[in-house]
Amino acid sequence: MSDKKNGLTYADAGVDIDAGNALIDRIKPAAKRTNRSGVMAGLGGFGGLFDLKAAGYTDPILVAATDGVGTKLRIAIDTGLVDTIGIDLVAMCVNDLICQGAEPLFFLDYFATGKLELDQATAIINGIAAGCEASGCALIGGETAEMPGMYSEGDFDLAGFAVGAMERGTALPDGVVEGDVVLGLTSNGVHSNGYSLVRAVVAQSGLDWADGSPFGDGSLGEALLAPTRLYVKQALEAIRAGGVHGLAHITGGGLTENLPRVMPEGLGADINLNAWELPPVFKWLSQTAGISEAEMLKTFNSGIGMVLVVAADRAAALTQVLQAAGEVVVPLGTVTSGEGVRYTGALV
Repeated sequence: MSDKKNGLTYADAGVDIDAGNALIDRIKPAAKRTNRSGVMAGLGGFGGLFDLKAAGYTDPILVAATDGVGTKLRIAIDTGLVDTIGIDLVAMCVNDLICQGAEPLFFLDYFATGKLELDQATAIINGIAAGCEASGCALIGGETAEMPGMYSEGDFDLAGFAVGAMERGTALPDGVVEGDVVLGLTSNGVHSNGYSLVRAVVAQSGLDWADGSPFGDGSLGEALLAPTRLYVKQALEAIRAGGVHGLAHITGGGLTENLPRVMPEGLGADINLNAWELPPVFKWLSQTAGISEAEMLKTFNSGIGMVLVVAADRAAALTQVLQAAGEVVVPLGTVTSGEGVRYTGALV
């Protein structure tokens, strides 16, 4: 090649290829920790390879899910607290996969920013790897895009893509009938939905992210960045124990919109709002902005992050399975005739 200078370079335009390569080197150990049966290659190729037979499947059906973290990212960016936002990204995808009855197998991420900051990017992707490791899912690839002019200084965006598998004939929901029991698994906060409303409430309150949390320990920003819980391993244990007819990940739309997604035509659920204590963060949000009960139940998880619909004669045994896996299990109600979710009791 000629040594003649060509003037402007890609780096001059704002894209640092060397930084991108350095990032790959930094995150390889974290990705390696997520390896599981079926992984065929490490990072660095043009695609990730996965062997379903090596993962133990004989007649598999693949299930895919993709998601982001929404405007929770704005809090992470504004506070600089990015270590756990990658866990949210993984959870939003793999918690959906488990609702279909699928075991998450591998994950790919997309990280886009205006200027690649190595420490920031490393912390984010280490969080992604931690989420994958906790859910038994391999991080086998991804894309880091440095796009000057597309993002303001310090801004970034995340998207995730997960693939899972199940043996043919085991897809959920399946067999939901009137009289089934609805069990709830508790959340640990707002998770990753409703943050446009959360941020509006914070603005109305006059508090800054660095101020002490009015509903918990640490700063307000730290409290609101508590990562989304991963329900994969617990839910898989319950499914394998038998008697699970459906699962619903309680994300945007809350119980009101997500629980009907697992119900056959003509069936709904009666839910007792007195069955659990509304967590402090939701009490604060409701009281600070005067948010109605109906709006809370349609926007937030309100303390219940995952729901299982189970056979009535298996409810006690499955509760024990889930408790042994560390879950707080809430008997929420039952499946009844008539579509939609009907509430008794009071949330607040």
